[in-house]
Amino acid sequence: MKAYALSRADVRSGGAKHKVPAAAVTLGGVMEIAAGAVPSPNIWNTPQIYEIENRAVDPDGLLAEAMWRIRPWDGATVLDLGCGTGFHLPFFAERAGRVVGVEPHSGLVSGARRRVEGLGNVTVRQGSAQAIPLPDASVDVVHARWAYFFGPGCEPGLRELNRVVRRGGTAMVIDNDATRSTFGGWFRQWLPAYDPEAVERFWARQGFTREPVLIRWSFGSRADLAAVLGIEFPAELAARFLEEAPGLEVDYAVNVWHRGY
Repeated sequence: MKAYALSRADVRSGGAKHKVPAAAVTLGGVMEIAAGAVPSPNIWNTPQIYEIENRAVDPDGLLAEAMWRIRPWDGATVLDLGCGTGFHLPFFAERAGRVVGVEPHSGLVSGARRRVEGLGNVTVRQGSAQAIPLPDASVDVVHARWAYFFGPGCEPGLRELNRVVRRGGTAMVIDNDATRSTFGGWFRQWLPAYDPEAVERFWARQGFTREPVLIRWSFGSRADLAAVLGIEFPAELAARFLEEAPGLEVDYAVNVWHRGY
C-alpha cells in the first residue's frame, strides 16, 4: 500500500501540502526525488520491509488475472508508473514486448535497475506521474499500484496518461477498497474522513470503470506482519491491528480502476 502514510488526506483535496516543490530535491548536488512527487514514506524509508509486503500481497494471483482480463499485454509496451524497486517489472517482462518502469525516488530507481539487470526488454527511468519521461503515444498498458493515483488531486498525472497512452491502450490503477474486508476496516479507522463514494465518483467522471478484487496478504511469520503494519499505520493502530489478526493472513479488498484510450 504505497504513498498513503503522509499524502492520502491531502491528495484528496489536491495534494498540495506534501508535494515536493517544483525544483527537484537534491542531496549533495545529486537529484534524489523527481519534481512534483508525492512522498511515499513506507517504501521510501523502509524498502526492505516494503519488499516483504510486496511478497505477501495476492499469493493467488487474482490481481494479475483481473488485469489480464481487462487488457492482455502480450507484445505490448507496458509502463509501470511508480514502480518503486521494480518488484512487478519482471512479471510484466515475461509477456510484454517492452516494459518501462518510472519512479521519482532515485534510490528506488537504482534498486529497480539492479532487479532487472539481464532483462533486455526492461528499462527504468526517474520521473514523476505529472511528467512521464516518455514520448507521446508510446505506451499500450499502464500499471499504477498504490502510487499517486488516489482520486481527486491526481488530474495532472491523468493528463500525462492521455499524452503517453496510444489509441487502443489501457490504464489500470490499483487502489484500496475501503468499503469492505479486514484491511478496508483498518483503513477507515486510520482515515475516518476518507470518502470512498467521492473517490468512486471521481474515477467515473474520468471515464474509469471499477473492477473489485478481493485478495489477501499472506506472510511467512508474525514478525513480518508486524513489520508491515508498522510501516503502513501509526504505531498504536498497528499494534491493535496485529492483535486483531491472530494468524498470518489478512483479507484485503482492492479496486482496479481501468480506462481505454
